[in-house]
Amino acid sequence: MFNVGSFQNIGKIPELKKRILITFLFLAIYRIGVHVPTPGINAEALNAFFNASQGTLLGFFDMFSGGAMRRLSIFALGIMPYISSSIILQLLTVVIPHLEQLKKEGEAGRKKIVQYTRYGTVILSFIQGFGIAFGLEGMAAPSGEAVVINPGWGFRFLTVITLTAGTAFIMWLGEQITEKGIGNGISLIIFAGIVAGMPSAVGNTLRLVETGEMSIFKMLIILVLMLVVVGFIIFVERGQRRIPVQYARRVVGRRVYGGQSTHIPLKINTSGVIPPIFASSLIMFPATIANFVPHPVIQTVAMWLSPGHLLHTVLYIGFIIFFCFFYTAIVFNTQDVSENMKKYGGFIPGIRPGKATAEYIDKVLSRITLGGAIYVSAVCILPEILITEFNVPFYFGGTALLIVVGVALDTVAQIEAHMLTRHYEGFLKQGRVVGRR
Repeated sequence: MFNVGSFQNIGKIPELKKRILITFLFLAIYRIGVHVPTPGINAEALNAFFNASQGTLLGFFDMFSGGAMRRLSIFALGIMPYISSSIILQLLTVVIPHLEQLKKEGEAGRKKIVQYTRYGTVILSFIQGFGIAFGLEGMAAPSGEAVVINPGWGFRFLTVITLTAGTAFIMWLGEQITEKGIGNGISLIIFAGIVAGMPSAVGNTLRLVETGEMSIFKMLIILVLMLVVVGFIIFVERGQRRIPVQYARRVVGRRVYGGQSTHIPLKINTSGVIPPIFASSLIMFPATIANFVPHPVIQTVAMWLSPGHLLHTVLYIGFIIFFCFFYTAIVFNTQDVSENMKKYGGFIPGIRPGKATAEYIDKVLSRITLGGAIYVSAVCILPEILITEFNVPFYFGGTALLIVVGVALDTVAQIEAHMLTRHYEGFLKQGRVVGRR
């Protein structure tokens, strides 16, 4: 149960109040930049093209950019190049010994990896900017009106520089929010982009009720379903499987170390929202290509892979399950955990240290990951069920909802941590909020 009076305590902590105001300021700057257009674009023709491209990779990126892609603003690429660069570096740590060594060097290694991530973000933004510039020159509204007013190399270079600079600025905003504000800056920027589209979706639903196209009873059912799904996501995201760990007592000189009990917290959804992002990108790619290559075979494949078709649903679930296991194996190395426990005299009761411990943790983690993969798949196919079966006029569920709920939990947990360290009550009268980490 929420403690309403705790919200008043935020203003009594100057540092926390300052951090929250800084966060809102930077997010406001981001939302203003979303409405600043890139030069040389016919905005009306581009909007008409996007209206005809629903359910493709373009619409997927537009959701994460908060509508910046649809307007082709200076922030059109959004923060996706940074996320892609981070994921690529995490995958490369498995195959490149130098990156793996940096990962183990603590704060100094982390700063070096962040620096590499920034370089990768700029390179990816440059490449994607050129791709968008070339693609825009071939785009036209359904009426035949060209999207680019004056195509050519001048437009291409200007677009690349503008979009790359916009992404670099968003990356800087995210880092500033993380450092000087509250919560994870990159996640909050994605959160702000997704939430910005919710008022229009709610407005469209209310208009359907007013015109009689949707009954009040149906709207109430959808509202109850929304509350149930959000509650279910919060319950699962906070869920952990705790493996007990006992540390042996050691005597070094006159001091005694160890002897305490702790646990290894294994999250049900260790991979977060990465699997549905990867799965959506792979499946939507043919539908995006179909917009530029009007070949009958590609058009047929794109139709089969569009939301609502059985093949799309089966592949989507299959890819999500695969990436859940794959990404979990990348970010959680059971062998390293086992070696670190053995190094400091830790052991799981009833399990031999070393290889047996690694196998036991891997077995438990695999079972948990299967349940997490099923949970993520169920949430992500919810929009298709609502749209096809119940004719709901907006997407509810999926990757967007996982991000919104997860980021909200993390941010509230950080705010509560600031309050508890200064002897103020948290948002909950009993217990405390636990984020995803």
